[in-house]
Amino acid sequence: MTGIIIVGLGPGDPASITRAAWETITGTKELFLRTKYHPAVPYLPDTVELHSFDSLYETSESYEDVYQAIIREIIGNAEKSTVVYAVPGDPMVGETTGTGLIAEASRRGIPCRILPGISFMEVCLRALQLDALDGLVLVDALDVNQRSYPPFSTDTPVLISQVYSRMVASDLKLTLMTRYPDEHVVTLIHAAGSEKEELEQIPLFELDHSTKIASMTTLYVPSRGESASLETFAETIALLRAPDGCPWDQEQTHQSLRPHLLEEAYEALQALDDDDMDALQEELGDLLLQIILHAQIATEEEEFTLSDVIAGINRKIIRRHPHVFSQLKLENTEDVLVNWERIKSEEQEGKKGLLTGIPRALPALSQAQKIQQRARRVGFDWNDIHGVRRKIAEEFSELDNAETLNEQKMELGDILFSIVNLARWMDLDAEDALRETNRKFRSRFAAVEERVREQGRSFSDLSTEEMDELWEEVKRDDAI
Repeated sequence: MTGIIIVGLGPGDPASITRAAWETITGTKELFLRTKYHPAVPYLPDTVELHSFDSLYETSESYEDVYQAIIREIIGNAEKSTVVYAVPGDPMVGETTGTGLIAEASRRGIPCRILPGISFMEVCLRALQLDALDGLVLVDALDVNQRSYPPFSTDTPVLISQVYSRMVASDLKLTLMTRYPDEHVVTLIHAAGSEKEELEQIPLFELDHSTKIASMTTLYVPSRGESASLETFAETIALLRAPDGCPWDQEQTHQSLRPHLLEEAYEALQALDDDDMDALQEELGDLLLQIILHAQIATEEEEFTLSDVIAGINRKIIRRHPHVFSQLKLENTEDVLVNWERIKSEEQEGKKGLLTGIPRALPALSQAQKIQQRARRVGFDWNDIHGVRRKIAEEFSELDNAETLNEQKMELGDILFSIVNLARWMDLDAEDALRETNRKFRSRFAAVEERVREQGRSFSDLSTEEMDELWEEVKRDDAI
């Protein structure tokens, strides 16, 4: 008879081993252990010959190599006779070899039976006095540490397994601190389910300072205590649009929200211009509100959902960054932009022209610069900046020769377009440059107004020469 029986040894206390598991262990001659370093192992029957795979942890380059080696050996033995394989906790909770063996046994037609055990999760919940169904999320520290951002909502409690070293805790802390305050109090559960069980509360920023972290340490991260996730915010907006929600929000459509979307984008730009990070945080929130509102309206109209929006942009970013998400090697920013344009062109082949995707609602200077950047990526450009300067001079000459108002308008537009081209060649943003000049003029003009008031006069009292003199005074003071 051949096959595999995978047994869960529970969290630590031998009294936690289930009756079915204990009868299977005592009824076999040989027992394979993923690790002998489990509190219940010394209490196993002397009549059973134990084989552990601990030596693999010392000779293999990665945990994946260890798990694959264990699976190969268990499968090899199971093809000859029934193998009983014991793992810590439950075979289906955080046990890579358990799921790996099931898959490989199925592929080879080998019977595989699972005898569940109490996992680390049950004893951690008992220690924390929590109900798992109250939104608890269960994740692996090693998975979290491979990310730059935690893969779960901060509005739900989280139980994180395999925090088995201070190095793991250090990496985990850095990832969690991208979403949680440094002082957020978390709980380390050490040796849960054993006589050495201990809870240690600690601020997140001190997570890796604990000297008690060991192989049986789990981390509990409570909710932030405030609504700080995209999912919660989307729910808030859905409630505003619900029948018993806000009358104003209920009346909005994609088109009615259009001016608000544009306004919030400009206010975010203003915060950037002012280098005001507090204002930027607020304005980005206002901009996000518009995005979620549009997604909610689209959901109600069965056009698309917020998940569609996020999945779509995520796919696009990954697809357009093969130098990050695949093996493509690019040398510099210019290569990245050329490859980006090539990918976009392939995506849009037969659908639209090179310039079609540039929004017509963009400010004219920004639109002109994007048009020129797109044209440049396919080689439609001057050979050097001198050609651009000559073009500007040519356009001024044509403006001088324009006779009708319409001709003058067209030639003035050509001049502005050419000046934007000059800005692009100088690696400057024409829109930013003009916005800065507008800001500077507003500031200086306000200073002139103040000086006129201080003199007890009005602009109508001033000659052109006096106005110019005041302007030059303000410029000199501004330069100091």
